[in-house]
Amino acid sequence: MEKTKVVCLLLLLLLTSFSFQNPVTLKSETWDANYIIESKVTYTNKGHKMWNLTEEDRTVRLFMNNTWQTVNLTDHSHPLENVTLDEDGNPIVLLQFQSELSPGESKSYSVTYQVLSRQRWLPTIAEEESWVTENITEALRQKYCKEDDTWQTENQIIREQAHSIAQNETNVLRIVTGFIEWIWRNITYESYEVPQYPNQTLASGKGDCDDQAILLVTFCRILRIPAYLQIGCIYTSDKYENETGWNGHVTNIEKRIGWHGWAMVYVPPWGWLPVDLTYVKGSRDNPLNAIRNGAVSSYIETIQYANISEMDYVASSLNYRKFIIENDFYICEEDEMTLISKAGLWESLTKKWVQRVFIILVIATCSVIVVYAYISREKKKQLRETGSGPEKLH
Repeated sequence: MEKTKVVCLLLLLLLTSFSFQNPVTLKSETWDANYIIESKVTYTNKGHKMWNLTEEDRTVRLFMNNTWQTVNLTDHSHPLENVTLDEDGNPIVLLQFQSELSPGESKSYSVTYQVLSRQRWLPTIAEEESWVTENITEALRQKYCKEDDTWQTENQIIREQAHSIAQNETNVLRIVTGFIEWIWRNITYESYEVPQYPNQTLASGKGDCDDQAILLVTFCRILRIPAYLQIGCIYTSDKYENETGWNGHVTNIEKRIGWHGWAMVYVPPWGWLPVDLTYVKGSRDNPLNAIRNGAVSSYIETIQYANISEMDYVASSLNYRKFIIENDFYICEEDEMTLISKAGLWESLTKKWVQRVFIILVIATCSVIVVYAYISREKKKQLRETGSGPEKLH
């Protein structure tokens, strides 16, 4: 993989290192909400070599659309060249601008997204209702249980740890909750400038949101349970941060936005469930809270961004960091999330109730008019037939 591969995603993963881990400013009392997300990236060449920006440097990721959210790219500073999918099936778009950056020059691009976020609903889950591992199809396992580079499923130490936790359990949800409990007991939250491989997180006992999610995904894949990493952003009204990393070569400015990562795990019969290890509302006494009360499942302020299943973004991030520092190149990413409107549950229900009443009144009125016209016509017809109509009264 090229050292400049998936640049915007690498920057996003760096942003997750600077983001918060505790849900102290969010409320999940809304029915739906509208946001604007604005992102600006600036490349600056302070070195002595020409910086030849690749297609990856000009690639912008598009948020996913599903039943929980609808996201549209509404503005962009440069023309769009083409829209396609990356190796994990995430939509991406290529911007058209000059690819050569001479020493002393800078180049920027910006994009704006409009977001409709809807209330989240998860099925009622219980360990005793979970199916066993044999119920998982081979097609899912072939796609989401592969070794790949990020998921070190053949690492003997990780394998031994995963089997030690799971023992002989075959109930999928019990296996997953066992992994959650073990990670909560043994892995401490700590941020790093680049994502960690699961063997590093396991050995150090430390890792941030995506590091811990990667370890969980690896555990699951070893037990032949499909899993992958998902990342997204969270709206928070009081957040403003200006952080630097990679020896000062990367600057991230966040306004009312934080980036976060969690695992997606396939648990039959319910299907794909989000598992959040570091941003959980409520007590950690119950591992099911990592599913029910994580950022994406319980906060309408969380917007899903991209899935990571096959991409080795750990190595890509390490290589790109080395490339940027050695050539004295600099990157600044500014992300801002703005709340446009937010409907409370009662407000939304009231609005829907008013709409329904209005529709009923319109239908009822039309029905009355039709019935009245029909009765009037029949009455006139009857009067004519009996000879007692107005024309006979003279």
